[in-house]
Amino acid sequence: MPLIQASIVQGRSPEQIRALHEALTKAVETSIGASRDAIRVLIYEVPATHWAAGGVTIEEKRKTSTSKS
Repeated sequence: MPLIQASIVQGRSPEQIRALHEALTKAVETSIGASRDAIRVLIYEVPATHWAAGGVTIEEKRKTSTSKS
């Protein structure tokens, strides 16, 4: 029973989350031949203040890119 876990920054619509569930399910189904009924997908939404790269949060990057525009 494959279990796929994905972490994304909060802010996507329910439709986008649903599309991600479907795309990940299809990718696993196609790539390893798993039955759709056996595939589990968990999406974790993380606040932009809790996700950082290089010590800079996504929220900080967004503020910086917005102020440059």
